[in-house]
Amino acid sequence: MRAAATDKPDLVGQVHALVEWVGGGRKLTQAGRITLADARVLVTLLGTDDEIDPAIGDRVFKTKSSEDLGELNLVVAWTKAARLLRVASGKLLPVKKNLALLDQPAQLWSALFGCFDSLSAALYPSQWFESPLKLEFPTGIEIALLALYAETGPVPLSDVGEAVWQTTSAPYDLRGATDQQLSNLRRSSDRDLRRALGVLARLDAVRLGEDTAELTERGRRELARRRGAPEPGEPVYQVRLTLAEVEPPVWRTVLVPAAIRLDRLHHVLQDAMGWTNSHLHAFTTGDGTTYSPADPELEHQDERKVTLAQIAGPGDRIDYWYDFGDDWHHDLVIETETPAADGTVYPRCVAGAGACPPEDCGGVWGYADLCKILTEPDHEEHDDMLTWLGLDDAAEFDPARFDAAAVNRSLAARS
Repeated sequence: MRAAATDKPDLVGQVHALVEWVGGGRKLTQAGRITLADARVLVTLLGTDDEIDPAIGDRVFKTKSSEDLGELNLVVAWTKAARLLRVASGKLLPVKKNLALLDQPAQLWSALFGCFDSLSAALYPSQWFESPLKLEFPTGIEIALLALYAETGPVPLSDVGEAVWQTTSAPYDLRGATDQQLSNLRRSSDRDLRRALGVLARLDAVRLGEDTAELTERGRRELARRRGAPEPGEPVYQVRLTLAEVEPPVWRTVLVPAAIRLDRLHHVLQDAMGWTNSHLHAFTTGDGTTYSPADPELEHQDERKVTLAQIAGPGDRIDYWYDFGDDWHHDLVIETETPAADGTVYPRCVAGAGACPPEDCGGVWGYADLCKILTEPDHEEHDDMLTWLGLDDAAEFDPARFDAAAVNRSLAARS
């Protein structure tokens, strides 16, 4: 396996070499670290870029512990996270039942990729400034990977960084932070993101450019597998979803696996339209059968126990009813069936028009009144409507707005 977008050694090869070096076991220090003598051997054996006893000018700074060797520690931590090595009785030992992975390249790669989100401490030494990404690493790296998964080509690092920042900073109250403090936090988050993506590039999961990143073919394949995406050749439905009786027209065309369960399809439709999943919903087929979340009072069929392909095929129509109070009815038409293409993200929105109406605006007629009021600055309810929508100016609301890229980012984040 080649190293991607870097001249550093191949991480999988380093893992192999480390496990072979450990053999039947290697003694650790009292602190549970590799001894400095062994670390000197491993830096050369694994080809890490750690520098022992670095010289700055005429002064030599003695390396006192293997803890100071960041790249070596990362390889060791990663191998332990993949359950190839363990620590017991003061020794670094092989996990014998898992050593067969070393002869299974695809499975080994998946194991290393799968435990990457547990490596925050090894990626970011304790002396590093703590960014929101470092503190929320499992969530943050998932958001970064999903941002790449949502696109089929290079993605600006600024876009990935913004998505990561918005998610990882959300748990913290930053209202009292100064502009300088916020700027420092954001820069540290972007720095840590590039560090993580650079390591994933060495695993050949990500291709990292100067200002962009994208998933490699195997990285995309692995994420698709985890998300239950259809295998190449499996049936995919092209579904047209139209919000009934709304002007200007609001519709989306979405590609979904034919085998998608109705409860999962509901979430796809919510993301595609722009709803917030705040109300009840139901699917009704042409023969009058209704499916919804299990509820004895509704007396509907359980949507979790049926797939889209089991109730409809190309040419069939389904009524998707959302919010039993505002009564938003959507006409769902299965237009075509095609085989899933390798490298294509599913579900995926391929076309659409019109903004999703605000939740709880009163249904079709209430939405029509809202749109009319917003176009009339002198209307007695104009300012109240702006306040209710959280807008400063009516120009911020565009009933015709549709952003396919934003929809697909939401769909990609849907696990």
